[in-house]
Amino acid sequence: MGDDLGDEWWAHEVASEGEEEKHEEQPKENTDVKTKPQKRKNTVTEKTAKAKKKKKNEQKELIIPQKKEPEDEKAPKVKRKRKKKTITDVLSTSEPKPGCPADLQSLITQYFSDKRSVIEQEELKLHDSCFLSSNDLTHSLSSYLKQVCPKWAKVQKQHTEKSSVVLLIVCSSALRTIELIKQLTTFKGEAKALKLFAKHIKVEEQVKLLQKGVTHIGVGTPGRISALVEKGGLNLQALRYVVLDWNWRDQKLRRMVDIPEIKLDFMKLLESGILSGCKEEKVKIGLF
Repeated sequence: MGDDLGDEWWAHEVASEGEEEKHEEQPKENTDVKTKPQKRKNTVTEKTAKAKKKKKNEQKELIIPQKKEPEDEKAPKVKRKRKKKTITDVLSTSEPKPGCPADLQSLITQYFSDKRSVIEQEELKLHDSCFLSSNDLTHSLSSYLKQVCPKWAKVQKQHTEKSSVVLLIVCSSALRTIELIKQLTTFKGEAKALKLFAKHIKVEEQVKLLQKGVTHIGVGTPGRISALVEKGGLNLQALRYVVLDWNWRDQKLRRMVDIPEIKLDFMKLLESGILSGCKEEKVKIGLF
């Protein structure tokens, strides 16, 4: 019995051992194959996580300058809100200075600088003899007129022309006109004063009033006075004195020549015959 099993038995044992080794090796290979895709999945997830972080960082970088842009835009807007100093701001901290003939002359040259030639501008220059003494802010209207027109009683009697005045007082508003007429009581005597402004009074009515009788003093705004001159209702041939309400200021501390509309009307009035009368030494200007 032992001889019969000899070679075949050994061979079977060897074969069975080899098969067992193969069976043991096969699961190892399978395990190696299964572990490899797990490593790839881990690497893929790490890559996706890094990509997401990069996108978030890029989005943050894009959002940050968008927040800064409106701040940069707001910066110049704050500068625009800074208010410039007005006349009221300047004069509230300093005392106003009385006007002088040089102030009127500079105003005339500035206004006509782009409207007249150089030769014509030289003709507009007024000599010192064209001006009366200026108010030093201590006079009332009556005391000032007594100083600049000492022979008023004689001048008043000599004036007999209708539609004309001897003394013309130019101010900024209707209310100021009424105030100045009240201040004339101690100066005018028997002279007739007429208010010349546009509020509640038509030009035709004022023309009729000037034609009815002799008027010595006219007090009013430059707009209405120039309109009367243009329509022939007021004649400037008998005019001898022009007093400008130069130093008076309104609630906003503006003078008559500081208001653009009144300034234009005032310059038209000067052109209508007052400047030519000064050149001919018939008219004299005073700054009250």
